[in-house]
Parts: sequence; C-alpha cells; structure tokens
Amino acid sequence: MNFLLPLTGSFAQPAAENPTVAMIEAAYQHHGLDWRYINVEVAPDDLGDAVRGARAMGWRGFNCSIPHKVAVIEYLDGLGASAEIIGAVNTIVRDGDRLIGENTDGRGFVAALREVVDPKDKSIVLFGAGGAARAVAVEMALAGAARITVVNRSADRGKAVVDVLKNRTATQAVYAPWQGTFTVPKDTDIVIHATSVGLYPDVNAIPDIDTDSLTPDMVVADGIHNPPLTRLLKAAQERGCKTVDGLGMLVQQGVIGVKYWTGVDVDPQVMREALLILRL
Repeated sequence: MNFLLPLTGSFAQPAAENPTVAMIEAAYQHHGLDWRYINVEVAPDDLGDAVRGARAMGWRGFNCSIPHKVAVIEYLDGLGASAEIIGAVNTIVRDGDRLIGENTDGRGFVAALREVVDPKDKSIVLFGAGGAARAVAVEMALAGAARITVVNRSADRGKAVVDVLKNRTATQAVYAPWQGTFTVPKDTDIVIHATSVGLYPDVNAIPDIDTDSLTPDMVVADGIHNPPLTRLLKAAQERGCKTVDGLGMLVQQGVIGVKYWTGVDVDPQVMREALLILRL
C-alpha cells in the first residue's frame, strides 16, 4: 500500500470562489487516479515561498490564478512556447527537478470553440486586453486565425496585444478603440468577450456591445464561467448566433492541465457535470 499521494493544486488570491478543485478531483476519481488537488490562498508576498514549498514537497504541478500568472515566472525553471509568447502562466508542470510554466487558458478556449467552429482563416473580434484576452489572442493566432481585431478601452494595453500578435504570429492584427457602444463589423466570423464584465456577483452586467450588430452567421464566445449563460450570450442566442460559454473554456484548460500532470486524457463531460452540480 502506498499512502504518499501525488499532489497538485492551485495558488490564488482570492481562492475560495475558484471551482477548479471540484472538476479536477471529479476527473481524478472518475479515472481511478489516487491524486489530490488542493486549493490554496496565497498572498503575492508569499508566492515565492509557496512555489518553493511545492517544489520541496514534490508536487506534480499546480495552477496559478489571479494575481500570480506573471509574478510566478521568476520562480520557475522554464516556459512552454505559447506561455513565453503570452508572458503569463496558469499551469506549472514538474519535469524531473524542473518546474515548467505553461499557459492553458487560450488553448482551453480554442478547444471549447472548436466544438462549434474552427478559428482557422476566420475574422475575429476580441474584447479585452488583459491576461486572459492576451492568452486567447495568441492561441487564436497560432490556431490560424486570419485576422484579429483587439477592442479595448486602454489603447496602450490593446496595442500591446496587437504588437505581440504582429511580432510573434502570422495573423493580421489591428487595434480598435472601445469608446461607447461598439458595433461589430459585418464581416466578423467570431466574437470573443474576454473581460470580467458579467462575472459573479455582477451577473446583470453586459459589455457595451451593440448586440443588434450580431448576426446569425457569427459565433459568440464569452470567457465568463460564473454564470455560464451571461447576458451577452443570451442576447446573442436571441439574435440567432451559436454560442460558446466560459464553462467550456474552464473545463478544456483543466483537461489540458491534467494531461500535463498525469498523462491521462480525462473525460471533459465528467468535469463539466461536476461544475454544473455547483449551479454556478
């Protein structure tokens, strides 16, 4: 008998509202993996100690969420290819004695989106320029998107994402200012909302987008996972659009993370059902 169980987990602040532990442990149990996932609240000043502790205790890997996705990089031994381009990490993988930073946010979004539409050769309008938006933009570009328009209120942050796309990927990228209500261009194939507007507890909020400019041939995706059916997605469905919710992205990035740690391809439906039970 072996009572030394492989450990994984998450470092964040705040951590109490992070449902990742529920879906990861459901996957472990479903696939007969006697592993554990520990949700830990870690203050920014304690991040270095937390990483050193995980290293010393032989953790197989861990997630980093807000506010640690950039700060954790200095405590790691290397970065995966897309994480290096994005400049942020959300998944840390043990490789022998080394801790390698990966970013599964964008890849999870692409995987969820592909269940409805392949981003290859598509024209995309992306709202937001924060860490999540940056990850989504890079992975969409690496997946072959023809053109990405980054819409953001801060021109500096929006143009910074565009510069990364232009300098590190083959996609066409432009910045569009978000001043007042934004009208989505008619030639758009995919609309992606990647800001925090609409996140619990502000569930009645909706990004300042002219929903009348959405057309049935557009796919609308929202990165908000709590609640999964945001006001933006409801409006898009009323306009006849196909939609992708943030719960799908959360599940798919978890699938990728567990694969990194355990080598097992877990069932995403098991993870999604574990989250649905929580009634987020």
